[in-house]
Amino acid sequence: MTNVNAVSADPLVRIAELPGVDEAVQEARALVDRLLGHRVLRRRSADVSLESALRGAHASAALEGADVALEQVRAGDVEDPRVKGALRISGELGGLVETWRKAPRQVLARLHVLAGADAVPAEALGRPRLAGEEAGDPFGLGPAPAPGQVGERIEALGTVLAARASVPALVVSSIVHGELMALRPFGWGDGLVARAAERLTLVERGLDPKSLVSSELGHAELREEYGEALRGYVSGRPEGLASWIIHCAGAVAAGARDSLATCEALKRG
Repeated sequence: MTNVNAVSADPLVRIAELPGVDEAVQEARALVDRLLGHRVLRRRSADVSLESALRGAHASAALEGADVALEQVRAGDVEDPRVKGALRISGELGGLVETWRKAPRQVLARLHVLAGADAVPAEALGRPRLAGEEAGDPFGLGPAPAPGQVGERIEALGTVLAARASVPALVVSSIVHGELMALRPFGWGDGLVARAAERLTLVERGLDPKSLVSSELGHAELREEYGEALRGYVSGRPEGLASWIIHCAGAVAAGARDSLATCEALKRG
């Protein structure tokens, strides 16, 4: 598996320089910049953010296996704990941005509390899984690391977040997402937490300061590629890391296009 300890010593520069990564990141950045410049945002930025949050929550829950129509979610007609957890996360994400870089463990614990409130015993909410507790593997990543390794790698991830690396925000957010999926630190709802952490990183690092881009929706649109790219990340091979970041860039680009469509719809009235 990828070892973030190795990454933290060299702030992701080598990963950012892998073949194809810069081109994919720049393409995604151009679409996000186009979105940020849309005239509708002068008056309706909050509306676009809310729609992006809703669509992102629905998509993230779908990637966890929930089968609920978007209009049901919009109407509040949901019982699936994965959807309810994703909606709670989306509702609180903005308030976690400032804490994310300074205290990522605290934020991850809070995200798990939000994700699992309807599905996880109270004593297990917000704490990493213990020895003997299972972690699901819906994307065929192989056995999750032992609980002792999880703590070490979360600590290393915090080091990555604390360093103000010169690499693009999208590279950092991709590593955050991939590492949390590899670790599956809580054993339930890890995908909801990982995708929320990715989005937090994009907001906190300034790529998407108003949280307009539903990267979760992009991953859902590229669902078949998502699992394959995750397995590439877990392999730790350079080509696997590159394919994962390129996939994440594609997901951000897809999310930006979706929010551009929302802007156009609002413009038409």
